[in-house]
Amino acid sequence: MAEVPDELVRLERSAEEERARLAGLTGEAYDAQWRRWREASDRVQAAITAHARESGAGRREVEEATKRAVRHAQEDPAVE
Repeated sequence: MAEVPDELVRLERSAEEERARLAGLTGEAYDAQWRRWREASDRVQAAITAHARESGAGRREVEEATKRAVRHAQEDPAVE
């Protein structure tokens, strides 16, 4: 798999940030945040599908590479 485009990494990171904001919420606040997370998740999924189609790569391969790139970028290099 070639390098993951920055746009996919940015979208995946945004979706993960929205998901993390669900913690501790209840009721209407939870429902509103859940919708924001789903919208962000839908955007990244659509971008992954489009990139896979354009590049000829497998969709699952693109999604896994994107998730790995986000996790790798969030790792603290000082912690081994």
